Amino acid sequence: MLDRLKTRADFLRAAAAIRCPRPALTLEMSPTPEPKSGHARVGFTASRKVGGAVERNRAKRRLRAAAAALLPLLGEAGNDYVLIARAATLKAPFDGLLADLTAALHAAHAKLGRSKSGGLR
Repeated sequence: MLDRLKTRADFLRAAAAIRCPRPALTLEMSPTPEPKSGHARVGFTASRKVGGAVERNRAKRRLRAAAAALLPLLGEAGNDYVLIARAATLKAPFDGLLADLTAALHAAHAKLGRSKSGGLR
């Protein structure tokens, strides 16, 4: 199950932990400070570098769709994931966005020393 990150402190904790940049997105990941069993948390952000408000909202919508498709399969419970939009988020084909997110998740879990697959456990 996926919960949402809502507070600035949660975003800052993820930013200080593991970072995996890819062409279409950047993934930041950290362990959840007080994990609920079977839960992972996810947050989305886009800076003004991505574009105006319309472009930033479109980029976040694309990231939410990619996260909904992949995090239940590849995410691990007890982790916080922050997906950061880049300029290429808007232009990349959705399959490319999914491939970048998959690669970033595998790299982040490898940095933690965990398995590369497994879904929310």
